[in-house]
Amino acid sequence: MRETLMNWRNQVILVVLAGVLALTPPIPERWGDTLRFALPTLGFGCAVLTGNGIEYLGRLALLNAAIYAPKTALADTPINIRPNGETRGFPSGHSAAAAFGASAIVAECARSSPVTATAVILAAGFTGASRVDADKHNPWQVLAGWTLGVLVERGFRRRIGAWLRRKRG
Repeated sequence: MRETLMNWRNQVILVVLAGVLALTPPIPERWGDTLRFALPTLGFGCAVLTGNGIEYLGRLALLNAAIYAPKTALADTPINIRPNGETRGFPSGHSAAAAFGASAIVAECARSSPVTATAVILAAGFTGASRVDADKHNPWQVLAGWTLGVLVERGFRRRIGAWLRRKRG
């Protein structure tokens, strides 16, 4: 029974990813923009199915704060300048969100499916690459985003859950 449920989850994830790409104009930047939302949404679905939806939302809120605080604090320092000359480039929020979602999907739903795990990790990687291709971020900003997304998703997994349980109890 458990194996059937896991297969069902993995099939849904792969179908949604394929559908997202099929319905998005075939422009790398647009695919990256769409995956930036699709991966965290799928991650939330996996978290809900495993009873961790509230904890997931807590980590996602923390991620958003961790993305936007440096973008504001770094102002016009060189690390925060995008290749197109605009500011607020460090870290890449698209990359952070995609990596966060991919990490959650792998941890919650795709541990037993190398195909699904590989697909979501590649999708997160593509999201970052699309930001470099579109001159929205440099590779260091994307790498910082990926790192931040994975660190918040994995590093605060138990901490936020424990904090939420204390608040409820």
